[in-house]
Amino acid sequence: MTAELRLVHAHGDRVTVTDPGTGVELLAYVYRPEAAWEAPKPYIHPLRTLAGDVVTDYRPNDHRWHKGLSLTASHLSGANLWGGNSYVHGEGYRELPERVGSMAHAGFDEVAASEGRAVIAERLTWHPSGGELWAEEARRIEVHDVEPDSGSWALTWTSAVTNRRDEPLRFGSPTTAGREMAGYTGLFWRGPRAFRDGRIIGPEGEGPGLMASQSPWLALGGEHDGVDGHATLVFAHAPENDHTGAQGAHPAHWFVRNEPFAGVAPSWAFFDELELAPGDTLTRRYRVVVADGAWEREEIAEYLRTHPW
Repeated sequence: MTAELRLVHAHGDRVTVTDPGTGVELLAYVYRPEAAWEAPKPYIHPLRTLAGDVVTDYRPNDHRWHKGLSLTASHLSGANLWGGNSYVHGEGYRELPERVGSMAHAGFDEVAASEGRAVIAERLTWHPSGGELWAEEARRIEVHDVEPDSGSWALTWTSAVTNRRDEPLRFGSPTTAGREMAGYTGLFWRGPRAFRDGRIIGPEGEGPGLMASQSPWLALGGEHDGVDGHATLVFAHAPENDHTGAQGAHPAHWFVRNEPFAGVAPSWAFFDELELAPGDTLTRRYRVVVADGAWEREEIAEYLRTHPW
């Protein structure tokens, strides 16, 4: 019988999840508030493969507000919950601290591990810089399918965001604000520096040209610094994220880069704003597969086929 995943909760700071079979700390979920300019929000870093190799970056010198794997909102009804400078059409990126908000930890409903699965269930509140309550979020992060034979494990991230304003919340991106092909918002992964120029793979193609494409999954693989070997991260939509009525189609367009940095986001609002009415809830669920090795398209497709939602 597989030993249970081990959770350690450093109250007020972070929750770590460790695989006892390898002794590797798979992730640290950090909820301690950080610098206001960086739009404080909980995040996962470091994120590691089963071999113990780190596959996230933290406060890189090009974007100090990039922190591992996190949920972001780059343009939210005029507020910036992404961090750093704000994009203004015709003016570029400007230092506008009055726009920079936060996502605050409000409490945990569950921090537990059993039957080969670890769960971190959290409540958060979303705020503009003035501190008003704009939204409440129920977040659930699950670690599961730890498989030494394939050198992989999986993380499922579910967020349900409820509008607590008396007017609609408008989710946008730099692209909806006028900058071409910069539709980042929503769940965002910043890869390590070594993954620059990494291999981008989709179900039917590969390369940076997959920016703004739509597909059920997307993967980015790279070669580590410091140790020999590669890793592959696969990002997949849950079936219920499909609100278009077309089988296999998703409302999200992929934001993906491997230059000047490695990053992936299934954007909530790449080309068009997403409007959330007062009292309504936006729910999205994603899977991130963290794998040792350079996985090929067929290998990724087979994994997803044999690990249904």
